[in-house]
Amino acid sequence: MAAGMRKRGRAGPAARAVGLCGQWLRRAWQERRLLLLEPRYTLLVAACLCLAEVGITFWVIHRVAYTEIDWKAYMAEVEGVINGTYDYTQLRGDTGPLVYPAGFVYIFMGLYYATGRGTDIRMAQHIFAVLYLATLLLVFLIYHQTCKVPPFVFFFMCCASYRVHSIFVLRLFNDPVAMVLLFLSINLLLAQRWSWGCCCFSLAVSVKMNVLLFAPGLLFLLLMQFGLRGAFPKLGICAVLQVVLGLPFLLENPVGYVSRSFDLGRQFLFRWTVNWRFLPEALFLHRAFHLALLTVHLTLLLLFALCRWHRTGESILSLLKDPSKRKVPPQPLTPNQIVSALFTSNFIGICFSRSLHYQFYVWYFHTLPYLLWATPARWLTHLLRLLVLGLIELSWNTYPSTSCSSGALHMCHAVILLQLWLGPQPFPRTIQHSKKAH
Repeated sequence: MAAGMRKRGRAGPAARAVGLCGQWLRRAWQERRLLLLEPRYTLLVAACLCLAEVGITFWVIHRVAYTEIDWKAYMAEVEGVINGTYDYTQLRGDTGPLVYPAGFVYIFMGLYYATGRGTDIRMAQHIFAVLYLATLLLVFLIYHQTCKVPPFVFFFMCCASYRVHSIFVLRLFNDPVAMVLLFLSINLLLAQRWSWGCCCFSLAVSVKMNVLLFAPGLLFLLLMQFGLRGAFPKLGICAVLQVVLGLPFLLENPVGYVSRSFDLGRQFLFRWTVNWRFLPEALFLHRAFHLALLTVHLTLLLLFALCRWHRTGESILSLLKDPSKRKVPPQPLTPNQIVSALFTSNFIGICFSRSLHYQFYVWYFHTLPYLLWATPARWLTHLLRLLVLGLIELSWNTYPSTSCSSGALHMCHAVILLQLWLGPQPFPRTIQHSKKAH
């Protein structure tokens, strides 16, 4: 009898657990439409997609052929440092000189040892698969906090992009390394860990300089949150980390290190461009064209800062003041304000880049759902937004690029920019409006 009671005692919790699980599944099935449309279900959908991605990524690694592009060059460059060469002008790989900052060297030096001096490609692919899943996790945490994007969109962000899987696990580029650090930085900023966020941001910049496209948005947020005086320590963290990481190379040849790793004037090859294929090569390479793009880039950033981000009614110069001394009392920045400024800043830079190569897709791929869905517009339905995503994916998957694929990419970028400009902003026009909204 006692044994029977023990049996029933053991079965009781198990039966309750099965019942609760069945109840949860029935509720999920009843609310399946909401499951796909309501942002509050982001984490649930994200968990399912991450599990699916484990299988998909494993399948890609073992069924799709690896393509050597830059991995051997990366390994040759860091091997030069391991052998004692700290003069950046003397560090080269198969594809040319080393043009990435010191953080790249240290991280890929770790990969050099983890992969048997760069020879174990399969191990490198598995490491990058983990990096890919970490990127997804960090991105989903951002979307969970902003609560703007319907979960059904995440299927297209995960399982449907061939190019992004290829960049991570079939090409082993350094761009994903920079972006995972960037998304970690954004998560820290959302948690109000501004110093740590700036530290991770600087670390991302030290891997690849494209992360600087987010810098105008970060500077605006720092000034809005802390004022000029309060922002200086955070900016100091970014600068000091760059100096510390680059110190061995700065001591050997400071001009060579800075000119190679932060070369803003580096010329790109026309054969690899994704976004300007419809231009004559002579115009693509002309410095006047580059200057025009930079001018439009800076002008748009200024317009967004003046008209879309800073909407308190005060002069933009009020951002330089201590927040407690401004006419409009300071309010904590919301997740959408932080993410909107950073993602928009980066997107504007990409729209007017001198050239985009195929691996650059990860610079903004994971931000596209937010840019398309965060600002509701009646004229841009779910179907049209998905069409824009599809055309962008198609443009990046067209190899070699054509005039049509480049034109389609610019058309899609223009639609997103127009929506960002016309749509409602997360930055309220006045503090009174913000209170009413809450």
